[in-house]
Amino acid sequence: MPDSYIIEVDSQTAGIVVRSSGGYRFFASSDRFNRLEGQLFRNAREAERAARRLVNGDVKEAA
Repeated sequence: MPDSYIIEVDSQTAGIVVRSSGGYRFFASSDRFNRLEGQLFRNAREAERAARRLVNGDVKEAA
């Protein structure tokens, strides 16, 4: 498995996730995704879903 992934939402780069102990840590690439900065996710797909929820306005579930 790769150690990092680029997360995109609607053709916009949300950030990257980097493998660390316990999962994948999110690093935002723009202010729009700062709410996810530093969060740990089980996998890259989970991080992508959180970024999508954030864009769609479902802030309560994004974090």
